[in-house]
Amino acid sequence: MTSTGRPRDTSVQSVDRAVSILQSLSRRGPSGVTELAEALGLHKATVFRLLATLESRGLVEQDAERGRYRLGFGMVQLAAGAGRQSDLSLLSRPVCRELAAEVGETVNLAIHDGLEVITIDQEMGGATISSVDWVGKRSPLHATAAGKLFLAYMPEEQADEVLGRGLVRYTPHTITEPALLKAELRTVRERGYATTSQEHEIGLAAIAAPIHDPDGRIVAAVTVSGPTFRVDEETVPTLAEQVRQAGERISVRRGHRPQV
Repeated sequence: MTSTGRPRDTSVQSVDRAVSILQSLSRRGPSGVTELAEALGLHKATVFRLLATLESRGLVEQDAERGRYRLGFGMVQLAAGAGRQSDLSLLSRPVCRELAAEVGETVNLAIHDGLEVITIDQEMGGATISSVDWVGKRSPLHATAAGKLFLAYMPEEQADEVLGRGLVRYTPHTITEPALLKAELRTVRERGYATTSQEHEIGLAAIAAPIHDPDGRIVAAVTVSGPTFRVDEETVPTLAEQVRQAGERISVRRGHRPQV
């Protein structure tokens, strides 16, 4: 009972706690019940019960071997729906559409979610030979241009934790040695954009540049992707500058003022 004599609204409290769990998983990545309970100041039994409910709705998934929970595919579907209507998508779309027309390739808008990247919007260029819709799909951080960008600019200890979990090999070109990837991430920071070539899918290359919020934090990435016979060593420098400029334009539209 509350001080006014009315019963406490436990349903609202449960919703608040469930949302806190989802937010914590988004920030921390896969976590165990004890980790979540300690981070949120809740009893383990409460966290376990809420996780079971979230899992039944597909909003979290459990790794059977490690017993850790991560955001589930249901969150991807929600992110895809929200992403299509979000301010970020709406602000970015004119610039992405112009970039796609200019370079002739597919332009994607991606955000960082835990240990993965989610594409929240897409524009197709005139030279695009594939009609794959990436909106709402998850991709690995270490094997994608957008993912490398997020890794390069996240706190070092957080990046080390991601690299320490093991890097899955998707193709013979995937970088799976943490030391080699860390060296490339330094290059990403130096030049201001990230690239991949056949590291996630054979025949596909991509370039990603950052989108900043008003405080200068990287909140998203704009990417250009296309077949390796068009996106190669000869064309990457020019394409990278076009992608980088698009990222700056979107950042300005979001209120960011780059330092002169």
